[in-house]
Amino acid sequence: MEARDHELKKDLAATLQARGELGPEYEPALIDSFLEKVEQRLDTTMDRQVRRHLAEQQVTAARPHRPERSPAGTGAGMGAGMDAVAGFGERFGFGIVSLVLAVPLSAIGVANAGIEGLVVAWMGIVGVNAVHAARNGGLFRQRERGRERKGGQERRPASEWQD
Repeated sequence: MEARDHELKKDLAATLQARGELGPEYEPALIDSFLEKVEQRLDTTMDRQVRRHLAEQQVTAARPHRPERSPAGTGAGMGAGMDAVAGFGERFGFGIVSLVLAVPLSAIGVANAGIEGLVVAWMGIVGVNAVHAARNGGLFRQRERGRERKGGQERRPASEWQD
């Protein structure tokens, strides 16, 4: 932006110098010429801003709309099917990352503290995964969804053989 301002100042200085050399009879033509340059710069700037704004709108419109996720079991936000699909990728990715990191963590634990280090490393891995699952409602999600579908009451069959 400053480079353009510098160019504009240069153009203004050149216009004023030309006015001094040519005299007051050329003043309207020089002013019109300078204002035309300013108008072109404004048009260029506005076109760029409009294009940027339209591109942002197109990107926003092209992205699938994902409402904010609700706490587990409230039924707000995404539908149960959409929530399960959206949450699957996150859970799957977290599980893969946990398993990938478990290998070097296990090796470090065994190398530094023997079997106790291995146990501590795996307790940490299990703990992190449990917290992640609880935070996303993964531990109790299916049970609560079943209650929502049945009107808030959990209906159990009379015996294990009935569905």
